[in-house]
Amino acid sequence: QLQASGGGLVQAGGSLRLSCAAFGSIFRINNMGWYRQAPGKQRELVAGISSGGSTNYADSVKGRFTLSSDNAKSTVSLRLNSLKPEDTAVYYCYGKIQPFGFPSFFEYWGQGTQVTVSS
Repeated sequence: QLQASGGGLVQAGGSLRLSCAAFGSIFRINNMGWYRQAPGKQRELVAGISSGGSTNYADSVKGRFTLSSDNAKSTVSLRLNSLKPEDTAVYYCYGKIQPFGFPSFFEYWGQGTQVTVSS
């Protein structure tokens, strides 16, 4: 249901873009965004965006990361600027999606994509 792309290896101060596309039998999307998990740490929310366009960010990425959405294409993109070594993690796309024929929303996860920032 969710296909993530992007990520890679970049030097500190560099930029990357992550994209996530929702596909399949989608009736409505409540929100989408990205979590990340660094080695030995818990998964944490990086950024999320609601269907109305409201965004929220982890304090650690505010001012550096920007999340945008294309509702017509059911995609979200995360622009990562001014990357730091501590941003190194596996990034996971998520979405709260209501499939056709179902009364409820379900949480879906994309495959993780590695972001590595070298110092």
